[in-house]
Amino acid sequence: MAVPADEDHGGPTHHPSAPSHDEFFDLSTTVDPSYIISLIRKLLPSASNSNKGSLTQNNEKEELTKSSSKNMDVDDCGEFSHQDSGSVSIGEEVWEECGCVLWDLAASKTHAELMVENFILEVLVANLIACQSPRVTEISIGIIGNLACHEVPVKHIVSTEGLIEIIVDKLFLDDPQCLCETFRLLTVGLQSGESITWAEALQSEHILSHILWIAENTLNLQLMEKSIGLILAMLESQQKVVDALLPPMMKLGLTNTLISLLSFEMSKLMSERISERYSILDLILRAIEALSVIDDHSQEICSSKELFQLVCDLVMFPDKVEVGNCCVTAAILIANMLSDVDNHASEISQDLGLLAGLLDIFSFASNDLEARNAIWNVMARIMVRIRETEMSPSSVYSYVSVLVSKIDVIEDELLNQQIVYSSHEQASLSSSGSTADARNTSLRRIISILNQWSAAAKESAENNVNAEVVDETDVKRLLDCCHRFSK
Repeated sequence: MAVPADEDHGGPTHHPSAPSHDEFFDLSTTVDPSYIISLIRKLLPSASNSNKGSLTQNNEKEELTKSSSKNMDVDDCGEFSHQDSGSVSIGEEVWEECGCVLWDLAASKTHAELMVENFILEVLVANLIACQSPRVTEISIGIIGNLACHEVPVKHIVSTEGLIEIIVDKLFLDDPQCLCETFRLLTVGLQSGESITWAEALQSEHILSHILWIAENTLNLQLMEKSIGLILAMLESQQKVVDALLPPMMKLGLTNTLISLLSFEMSKLMSERISERYSILDLILRAIEALSVIDDHSQEICSSKELFQLVCDLVMFPDKVEVGNCCVTAAILIANMLSDVDNHASEISQDLGLLAGLLDIFSFASNDLEARNAIWNVMARIMVRIRETEMSPSSVYSYVSVLVSKIDVIEDELLNQQIVYSSHEQASLSSSGSTADARNTSLRRIISILNQWSAAAKESAENNVNAEVVDETDVKRLLDCCHRFSK
């Protein structure tokens, strides 16, 4: 099977991606339950295959249009449809319109529960079995995807005989929009309280290898994002799901797939900087980060020199504003890799560009305690390997120049840490003291490097030797700051 490429920038051709939970807005519902039931009846396969009868009557199309414009509440997650009938028969067009209205309504918990009580799942199963239309398949899976966002409907889905198997089988379709909806539904299923049932349906190596193949080979950006999102959901699911799916995925080359995907996205970032790809880069990094902390599987990914170089390159990326979240994840990943493979630290201890990049990331992690702690841990591992007393004055100058240039970032981070650590909640979270130790180690090493530079600069001045110049006011300010916050 060849995954349709569409365009390299290929976004959705029928509807937008599912909005996040906080993008929904509260609207009062005015949809009559009897109308929802009538829409479900219109989706019966016999009706969708006919160009005759009530489905073609103008009054029903007017009723549909009127009800589509009514207000409705959206009180949980889901994805909105976008009607695009294209070149289809009258019956198919009306089926599509009815399906799109139900797709939208299924984003509401109240409407979703009403739908499953009135046999929408049985109707959709019949359509998925009988109909060959990619658009009908896309809408049917899209409706189920929104239903799966709600606790009661998702229980109905997993208890509907054969439904999950039918959905999984849709992974082998050629249509990119059908595949996108299938990946979205499977992701929602793994994030639900019924995740084990969904995992059992996916654990075949034949299925898992196909998922990895799509993720690595499709050029459709939306499909790439959805497929990697499913992999991330597998890694972040409950332990029983991870135990069921991760061993066969590792056997199938999950590590190499993720590194290959990251390498490709990094090359795109360095050369083209396509904003539509940033979310894909973020998902790949989050998947790698999730894998890097899973017992019995972390060593394989943490020992990869290629991966370590890629994430270091991202930390040193000069224009971090648009990929700030990605850089934050990269810093966490570096910390995870250093905890597993300490030799990595020796490789980066002389890299001034990486040191500067790590300090810059503090600005993007002000609300991410885990990331800030990770940065301090990486900093400590780097700083303890710097032997300033054995360096030439020019080498010491290089470190001092980088540190002084980031004085505002360092000071802001330390002030931020002081505020956070004064709270009772944070005190309980940091009871181990490891983060405070890493921060204090970093600050003491910065103090030592600055003092070494000051002594060398003083000696050069006394001997009338020309030396590189660093603003003494900035050096003193950074020294005072480090003394104030170190313990």
